Amino acid sequence: MASPARDAALEVLRRVAGGRHASDALDSLATRLADARDRALLHELALGTLRRRGWLDHVIGRLSDRPFAEVSPVAREALRLGAYQLLFLRVAPHAAVSESVELVRSAEPGAAGFVNAVLRRLQREGPPAEPDPAFDPVGWMSTAGSLPRWLAERWHARLGAEKALARARASLTAPPTFVRLNPRVLDAHERLAAAGVALEPTGVPEAYRASGGRLAPLADSGVVYVQDAGSQLVARLAVAEGLLLDACAAPGGKALLMADAATGGTRVVAVEASPRRLAVLRRLQARWGATRLLPLAADALRPPFGREFDLILLDAPCSGLGTLARNPDIRWRVTASEIDRQAARQDALLASLAPFVRRGGGLVYATCSLEKEETHDVVDRFLAERPHFAQDELPDWAAPFSLRGRVELDPARREGDGFFAVSLRRVG
Repeated sequence: MASPARDAALEVLRRVAGGRHASDALDSLATRLADARDRALLHELALGTLRRRGWLDHVIGRLSDRPFAEVSPVAREALRLGAYQLLFLRVAPHAAVSESVELVRSAEPGAAGFVNAVLRRLQREGPPAEPDPAFDPVGWMSTAGSLPRWLAERWHARLGAEKALARARASLTAPPTFVRLNPRVLDAHERLAAAGVALEPTGVPEAYRASGGRLAPLADSGVVYVQDAGSQLVARLAVAEGLLLDACAAPGGKALLMADAATGGTRVVAVEASPRRLAVLRRLQARWGATRLLPLAADALRPPFGREFDLILLDAPCSGLGTLARNPDIRWRVTASEIDRQAARQDALLASLAPFVRRGGGLVYATCSLEKEETHDVVDRFLAERPHFAQDELPDWAAPFSLRGRVELDPARREGDGFFAVSLRRVG
């Protein structure tokens, strides 16, 4: 019988193959595992297999006597899971093979022999040689780099081989963990130290890189909030006085930061169209103790407001291609056409929100994508069509992350997820 963590990991992979987001599947299935070590193994197995899926498929395809596309869905995911353990984890080879076979036997007995044969061959022979990235960068990125070929070709053409390879390599490893401390918990530093969690300051104010110890219990109790440095940076750009709006707020980390930094009579309206995600935001607000935050069910494409705001933050829905290390399933879900679809949606969101920025007020536009269509092109069109808006200066602390006055966080520099942001000002 396969271990509970491996059984849950196989189910995560099957759900992702069926169109579910890995984060949702993991949240759902992790609750079945009482042991923290099993939950950690589940995350490593599921996310690691998704990060390396392109290479795993390439390796399995070389060792199989049938085309990989013709392998049944459950056998395909069990093979990926077993191959990942053999190639990348310190797992006893016999356990990686036998437990993968058991996973298939319980769901599809007729495929167990095939899975066993392929994994035993991998155990004996090892993987094939990787393409040489110096001579075939696209070939390396689309196999060992585990990018879909369209994305490997795109990055190579737009970034050049060196930067494209660096970004692909960064997507293969889990990103750093960044946190923010609850300002209402006065002994937060001491409690983290007592839990063995080490904090390292970053270039983003009050954002820390966290390592070691047991962070989860402190996050669950509202002592710290786990939030990528780029996400914190975007929210810092949106700190202002007056009436503020986070237009696409869930899960709520940016709105919380804006509210925590608020002074005087500042209030933050946090808008979310999805009832489920709005419920998540409200639970987070209660756990965190934020008092200047007003969650509101509304669609940013059809704003229901009767007044203007001093600042609006639009962290726009996007392809998410800046977050491949954190959300590895995105690379297998997003297509090239999705980038253009999201850019059109981003245009529409900016157009719907711009009239609600008061004269002299601010508009921060951000995406967790670095693709030009979703970043510079969107902003350039917006400014060209609206002369009463202008690009605003970034604060001094954001200068190290600036390129021509716009923020670009490159995951290859281990700054966290890839983020783009720009501050705009209504000048007329």
